[in-house]
Amino acid sequence: MPLSVPRLRIGSTEIIALDDGEGPFFSPRADAFPGATAAQWAEADRYDPGAVDAEGRWWLRFRAYAIRSDRGITVVDAGIGPADGPAREWAPVPGVLPESLAAAGIDPAEVDTVVLTHLHTDHVGWAVVTEEAVPSAGGGAADGGRRPYFPNAEYLLQQAEFDALDELNPELRETLVDPLAAAGRLRLLDGDTPLRTGRAVATPGHTPGHQSVLVADGRERVLVTGDLLVHALQLLHPGLAYAHEVDPEAARRSRRHMLDHGTDTTLHLATSHFTEPFLPV
Repeated sequence: MPLSVPRLRIGSTEIIALDDGEGPFFSPRADAFPGATAAQWAEADRYDPGAVDAEGRWWLRFRAYAIRSDRGITVVDAGIGPADGPAREWAPVPGVLPESLAAAGIDPAEVDTVVLTHLHTDHVGWAVVTEEAVPSAGGGAADGGRRPYFPNAEYLLQQAEFDALDELNPELRETLVDPLAAAGRLRLLDGDTPLRTGRAVATPGHTPGHQSVLVADGRERVLVTGDLLVHALQLLHPGLAYAHEVDPEAARRSRRHMLDHGTDTTLHLATSHFTEPFLPV
């Protein structure tokens, strides 16, 4: 069965949801949001009933996004990755991002920009791969048999995230950052930065250098959230802390700032882990 490829268009820009997998969170969901009340859980489950399975586990979707316009193609995040990817110890690898890209009519070689929202393993899985992981992809390995999966793209990461690499996941230095640098494909940003289409927006808190991507056309906006929002609880109650945020107060400020869009603007959320890929708020 061909993969579904949900799309949202604003103006001349198309935002495409790219599924990579789905599966349960690695710990009880109550541990992830220890401050949530029973009433808040019930409200969130009504809003996103697909986020809890029959056993009461938090059920996650893992997805990336493509932003396609006449200025090029940007991919935001890189999913859980292949069977040997960095998320293999907890996520349902191998992911299906290559198939999702194909279903969307996107060749990895066409992608000119990859925005990595942050350095958690379920968001960088296909960024750099071994030749064995995707034997048909072609291209030369940049470092120790590893190469950028999007061979012609510039990979964008916030400087603050790069500086926190050893705190977040030191394994990614050898498997992700060094190969990108060796291939001349890594670019570090300092805060909000214009992209070919839209802009990268610093949204720290989940990690020190977390970033999101905002695309605007007239009164419509699409926010590709990364992990600014990981569960409907945080959309309904932005002040709720998530146990895996490095700075809960900064994360609260980032959520509230990005969700405060005014009554004259329509904001669509493009989320990594909610059941539905696009949500108007």
